[in-house]
Amino acid sequence: MSNEEKEKNVQPETSEEQEQKEVQAEQQESSDDGEDNRPSYKKKRVIVPSITAVLFFLAGIYFMVHSIHFQSTDDAFVEGHIVSVAPRVSGPVVEMLIDDNKPVKKGDLLIVIDPNDYEAKLAQSKAKLAEAKATLNISEKDITKSESGLEESSHDIASTTSKLDFAKKDFKRYSQMYKEGIASKQDYDASKTALTVATSNHNSAIEKQKAAKAMLDSAKAKKEATLADIQKLEAEVKTDELNLSYTKIYAPQDGLITNRSVELGNYLQTAQPMFAIVPEKVWVVANFKETQLTNMKAGQPVSIKIDTYPGKKFKGRVDSIQRATGAKASLFPPENAVGSYVKIVQRVPVKIVFEEDISKYNIVPGMSVVPEVKVK
Repeated sequence: MSNEEKEKNVQPETSEEQEQKEVQAEQQESSDDGEDNRPSYKKKRVIVPSITAVLFFLAGIYFMVHSIHFQSTDDAFVEGHIVSVAPRVSGPVVEMLIDDNKPVKKGDLLIVIDPNDYEAKLAQSKAKLAEAKATLNISEKDITKSESGLEESSHDIASTTSKLDFAKKDFKRYSQMYKEGIASKQDYDASKTALTVATSNHNSAIEKQKAAKAMLDSAKAKKEATLADIQKLEAEVKTDELNLSYTKIYAPQDGLITNRSVELGNYLQTAQPMFAIVPEKVWVVANFKETQLTNMKAGQPVSIKIDTYPGKKFKGRVDSIQRATGAKASLFPPENAVGSYVKIVQRVPVKIVFEEDISKYNIVPGMSVVPEVKVK
């Protein structure tokens, strides 16, 4: 049979037959896809959980081993000695040599308070002291004069005593001779008069000695009082000199000015806070749980993370561990002798110092840090 006859015998397909063939083809393709995807899907359901479990297991082992060798806490902050500066005398500010966040060196002049009132007070105290010293000189001269008068009166008493003794003996002798009729009444009267004069002279010398002694005692008492006044006035002068020196306020240490509340012209009261100085030297105080301190001791290395510098780890070491918990060292420590006591894990402050130069970093007190101490 020729090709032409074959083509004539082939009947054209109807539309229904074509649709059936297309449906069969789609079902065949769908069946083939299902056979290909089903094994892959089942494999994912098994492999992914297995890998996840292994990762969690390895992570658990890592953190367990890490927790044995390292102790860390996020309850830690940068600390430093912040010095609050206040005036020791009152008065208006006439000169101010500081500004916010400016560095100062120890001994730098920062604030000047009007010194006029204190200079006047010092001059007045010095004048009173000079007057008291002049009075002391007069008292010392009076003492010298009184001592000289007392010494002279002592000599007078010695002389009058000798003359009185002679007059007494002479009167006694002439009295006896007058009774016996040997001496005349004129000699007797003369001896009696001599005794009266000698007695009077002796009594006068005694009174003079008493007056000289009283004058000496008075001069000494005046001197003692003047010395006491001088000591008091010297103390006042010293106080006034100190108060005058306090009108100039100097930096007590190196650091940066912060919390400034004083302005030029302000009237300052004694002990009124003006500003604070924050030094460059800082450290870390980390509050570890008491259960974390088992193997922790001074000298252990520390890795310090500071929130301000997230990509940097600073080197440090444990300096010391406080000998009391934070709660026990507080102003009002807790009382645990009550019926409703609940045990709470306490925290103990640990001081950590930096082991590298941090001057180029802006690390200031109050910053949050996360220290990690290598305990094993």
